[in-house]
Amino acid sequence: MPRLRKRRDEHEVADTAAAASHGDDDPSRRDFINIAAAAAAAGGVAAVAWPLIDQMNPSGDTLALSSIEFDLSKVQLGQQVEVKWRSKPVFVRYRTPKEISEAVGADNAGLRDPATDASRHKPGKPQWLVLIGVCTHLGCIPNFGQGPYGGWLCPCHGSVYDTSGRIRAGPAPLNLAVPDYSFESDTKIKIG
Repeated sequence: MPRLRKRRDEHEVADTAAAASHGDDDPSRRDFINIAAAAAAAGGVAAVAWPLIDQMNPSGDTLALSSIEFDLSKVQLGQQVEVKWRSKPVFVRYRTPKEISEAVGADNAGLRDPATDASRHKPGKPQWLVLIGVCTHLGCIPNFGQGPYGGWLCPCHGSVYDTSGRIRAGPAPLNLAVPDYSFESDTKIKIG
């Protein structure tokens, strides 16, 4: 029996020496293995997540509607036309000189979301106001000409906007948004 025990002890010593020579207890090797495993796991997560995220991109027919053109000659002085863009109503308003002067006069008023009238229309075109017609409170569609400031009134919760689409009263936190648009000619705009 002592002979067996001696051989077993010799094998254990040999195994320990072999393990030490291979560096199994080396901390830098362990760190490298941990980092490599974490990097491989991150790559696997990215490979699985990318198709899920990519499928959320808009479809081709939606991208085709990402911009629209509108003929301004259809709008009379003092009139507003509503067009659809990206499933949202867009107000295209041909403002009267009175509406423009009221909006410019309120530039220095204590506005919740400060913005000058000039920043809400294209330079040299103050008569044309283009706004996304969605109340910034809960997404209702405001009506024109019903508020005390001559602009829009949201019938649901009472948000009041002036003739420049700036919030003046009520719960809405922000002005009506101005979409990205440009004048293609004197009578045509491109929204989007």
